[in-house]
Amino acid sequence: MTTLTVLHPGAMGAAVAVQASRSGHQVLWVSADRSAATRERARKAGLTDCPSLAEALGASEVVLSLCPPHAAEDVAVSVARHGFTGLYVEANAISPQRMERIAHEVRPASSVLDGAVIGPPPGDRHTCRLYLAGGPQAVDLLRFVFRGSRVQVEAAGDRVGAASALKMSFAAFQKAARTLAAVSHALADSHGVAGLLTAEARRMPADFLSNPADLSSVAARAWRWAPEMGEAADTLRASGLPPQMAEAAAAVMRRWEQDKDRYELPLAEVLAHLGDGAHGRS
Repeated sequence: MTTLTVLHPGAMGAAVAVQASRSGHQVLWVSADRSAATRERARKAGLTDCPSLAEALGASEVVLSLCPPHAAEDVAVSVARHGFTGLYVEANAISPQRMERIAHEVRPASSVLDGAVIGPPPGDRHTCRLYLAGGPQAVDLLRFVFRGSRVQVEAAGDRVGAASALKMSFAAFQKAARTLAAVSHALADSHGVAGLLTAEARRMPADFLSNPADLSSVAARAWRWAPEMGEAADTLRASGLPPQMAEAAAAVMRRWEQDKDRYELPLAEVLAHLGDGAHGRS
């Protein structure tokens, strides 16, 4: 049995903690200064409450940080100040740069794994993936902790920051796409064509993120799509809706101006032309 401390269990953290507990491990948490909602989640999850962070860390081989992203560094600092020498798993939705700062803060006393949870809170009907970047032995320990559970542990390489980069790559599309859908529906609704928009959407392919080979054709057509996004921004603005996402799309598309009608351009070049260094070169 492995003992781990979960800091601080929100909806995802509590669900992940339950999976470790069901796999036969002891899961601790610290209720001091936590909200009533967090206390109730931890109670339902069956976590063992410790009177202090020092006591929890002293009893644990693993610390799993699953908290709001803005609090991730403060949590890591508090653990480091207590001299924790076990394995610190930073599994919050943070940038690779923030992850590297946290790793620097926690080391050299602790081993560090960069983690990213993708998928819904795990439970009887749902499975999530916990991607981990860092030492293979540390990754194997987490595989042991979640063996046979609804948390699938996947390796994301040895470099700390890689798992966080994966999370940011996925979240950037997933969250932005849903937000853009809301803006598009608001615009259609304001002009009385919401039903027609929904009908057209049902005819669209839904594999944009899973089929990167199609991005060459996007870059090849960006020279005429960018002005269209400008028109969309004007339409949104006139309807009292936020135009920023359409304006941002136009700005991104202008980075592909050099790729006009180059439908066979290799994907590596298509992606490279989005970088700052390639902007404006022909």
